[in-house]
Amino acid sequence: MAAGIKRDSHPTTQKVTTQLKDISKRLPLRVLSEADFKHWQQRGYVIVRNAVDAAHVERLKALLWEFEEKDPNDPATWYTPQRRDHIMKELNGTGMVEIYNHQYLWDNRQQQRVYDAFVDIWDIEELWVSIDRANLNPPKKVPGPNQNGFIHWDSDTSLDPLPIGVQGVLSLVRQDGDIGGFQCIPELFYDFDNWVKTQPADRDPMHPDTTGLTITNIEMEPGDLMIFNTLLAHGVRPNHSINSGNRVRMAQYISMFPANEDDVIERAERVRLWRELDHPRRDAFPGDPREWEKKHATTAKLTELGEKLLGLRSWG
Repeated sequence: MAAGIKRDSHPTTQKVTTQLKDISKRLPLRVLSEADFKHWQQRGYVIVRNAVDAAHVERLKALLWEFEEKDPNDPATWYTPQRRDHIMKELNGTGMVEIYNHQYLWDNRQQQRVYDAFVDIWDIEELWVSIDRANLNPPKKVPGPNQNGFIHWDSDTSLDPLPIGVQGVLSLVRQDGDIGGFQCIPELFYDFDNWVKTQPADRDPMHPDTTGLTITNIEMEPGDLMIFNTLLAHGVRPNHSINSGNRVRMAQYISMFPANEDDVIERAERVRLWRELDHPRRDAFPGDPREWEKKHATTAKLTELGEKLLGLRSWG
């Protein structure tokens, strides 16, 4: 592994020591209902409806088409090869868009409703937002070797104690039926401690054996935000809509985690990524060899909340 590259695909935290499914709320719920929060703790995910308004959704969709040099009205342009391969091989060909710091991405990250949802999840107000990318996934033209997509964990489940983290997906289109999208195994999240006792000692800690487990497909509307625990086994099912509407799946990845302001190196790196429109140095993020953002965008303007979510301004 190259120096400076982290194996895990998303940030986890050591500032919280109780698994999120086990915490007792101190702060009043801002966005989630009591039923939402119970579902989150038992099933490992929750959907926040209308987290981002339609105008922000539509302009980001237009940006992603421009960034990818594809025409939404011309399917012949949708199937250019990805520009770099992923170290995490299951991500190859899944439509990842290597854009990280454009103003439109930051505008969605610093939405009050989005932030409030993560406060509900973490029961903490002092959060940082992940610097993550987007997705544009056209229908498969021909069936691939894996018709059902993949299932993995974002965190290494062999660690003791288990990592604590979350991830989020903001849907930019209606996600239902053949268009594919997020899939997960809630029963494995809920019963992980018992399940792992039945597995061999040399099991793959990033990819579960799904034999006998039920995979759940998630449906969302444009502007809906789904937040899921990184210990929820999940993945992406292929887009098979070529004969049922020929629709493209589009999303932005947004997550938050407890701010670690004492880590001056990480804080400085986050600010650098924002200021220089660069990509994180993690296995899952190969970056854009064209450096399109650096050439066609400027450093995003942040609100006071956005500055705190980045680490530019202290929560103290």
